[in-house]
Amino acid sequence: MTPAMAATDALFAPDFKPEPYWWHSGSGKGNGPDLSLTPLPPEADVVIIGAGYTGLNAALQTSREGLSTLVLDAESAGWGCSTRNGGQVSTSVKPSFAALSRKHGPDIARAILEEGQASLDYMHALVRDEALDCGFAEVGRFHGAHKSHLYDSLARDCAAGHPVWKTGAYMVPKAEMARELGTAAYHGGMVFPRHCSIDVGRYHPALLARVLAAGALVKSHCPATRLERQGSGFAVTTPAGTIRAGKVILATNGYSRPLSPHHQRRIIPIGSYIIATEELPQALVDRLFPTDRILSDTRKLVYYYRLSPDRRRVLFGGRVSLSETDPRISAVTLHRDLVALFPELEPYRISYAWMGFVGYTFNTLAHCGEDKGLYHAMGYCGAGVGMASYLGMRMGRKAAGREATPSAFERLPFPTRPLYTGTPWFLTPSVLLYRLRDRFGV
Repeated sequence: MTPAMAATDALFAPDFKPEPYWWHSGSGKGNGPDLSLTPLPPEADVVIIGAGYTGLNAALQTSREGLSTLVLDAESAGWGCSTRNGGQVSTSVKPSFAALSRKHGPDIARAILEEGQASLDYMHALVRDEALDCGFAEVGRFHGAHKSHLYDSLARDCAAGHPVWKTGAYMVPKAEMARELGTAAYHGGMVFPRHCSIDVGRYHPALLARVLAAGALVKSHCPATRLERQGSGFAVTTPAGTIRAGKVILATNGYSRPLSPHHQRRIIPIGSYIIATEELPQALVDRLFPTDRILSDTRKLVYYYRLSPDRRRVLFGGRVSLSETDPRISAVTLHRDLVALFPELEPYRISYAWMGFVGYTFNTLAHCGEDKGLYHAMGYCGAGVGMASYLGMRMGRKAAGREATPSAFERLPFPTRPLYTGTPWFLTPSVLLYRLRDRFGV
C-alpha cells in the first residue's frame, strides 16, 4: 500500500459504511414492514410510481378520498433521495423574482414564489396535523458569503427585502461570525430564520405509516416496466403482473426511467454526495456550531451541511466530481472541503458516505401537471423535501378531483433540449464552468 493510499484509508472510521447515515439512525431503513410481500391487486383507481415524498403525499390524499391506491417502487420505499437528502427545508424556488419576471411575467413569477412559500407552510401543517414524529424544527439557515463582494450583494438583497416572501432575513458581518459558525472561511452571511430542518431518518417512515393506515397499498421491489393507455385508463406492467389503473401519478424525480420517455427527457439526474463524520467531542461541536441551523453558501457548486439531529456529527454535502463517482472516492474530496472550512475537524474520520440523484430541470424549476389521467410532479432541483411533499399533495388532490385550481408550476412549459434523452452528457463542462465561477465569485 502506498503512503497516499494509507492516508486515504485513514480517513474512514473502522465502522465506516458506504450508505446514508439516515438508514442507521432513528426509524430509518429496514425497520418497517416488508413491503415486497404486499400482494399486487389486479386493478386500482390510482397507481403511483415512486414511494418517496412525492408519491406518499399523493397517496395520502387519494386514499383518504376513498380511491383504491397502489404505490409501486423499484427499490425499498424511500430508497431514493427521500432517505438520502440533507434534511433541509426552505421555500424551494431557486430563481429570483426578477429572473422569473423577465421570463414569465410578474404575475406568474409571483404565483411561483407564493407556491414556494406554500410548500414550507404545508410542511408545518403536515407535521402538525398528522402528528409526525420527525424532528421538524424552524432552526433557520445561515448562508455564508465565500467572497467579500458576495457579502455586499447579499446585504443589498437583504436591505431591499423580498417582493413575495416575508423572510425576516438579516445579515451577520464577519466580525460577528462566532455566534453562527466557528470558521474564518466566510466573509459573513445572511440568516433566513424561517427555514427548517427535518430528521430524514424519521420523516419518511412516519409518513409511510400514515399512508398505510389510510388504506393505500405500497409494494416495494416492484418496478413499473411498461405504461400503456387502455381505453380511459392505463395498464401498468410489473414483474409481478399487470395492474389496470384508472389514473397514474409519476413520482420518480431524479430516478425517472424510460417508463415515460417524455418525462425522462425533461429531468436531469445529477448526483449529490454527502458524508457524515464520526461522533465529535461535544465541546468542539458547540464551539464550531453554536446553533442548530442548516447551512449553505454562495458557491454555484454549493455546499450544504448541518449537524445530525443529536448534535454529534457533521453531515456535509455537495457536488465534488466532474462525473458520477463512487461515494467512497467523493468522500475524500468532501472531507478536504469540510476541513478547509473547519480546520479543527481534520483529525476526525468519516463514518458514512453516500450519494443520491437530484432531479434538475432545464429552467431550474419544479414541474407538475396532467395529461389525460397521467399526472406528474418532479424536478425539485435539490430543494425537494418541502416541494416534493407539497406538489405530491397537490397532484394527489387533483387525481382525486379535489383540486381545480392549477398550480403555478402547471402553467409553465416543461422544457427539454435537442439530443437529450436522459443522460446528461453536458454535465462535465457545466461543472467546470461553475468551478471557475466559484473561484472568482461570479
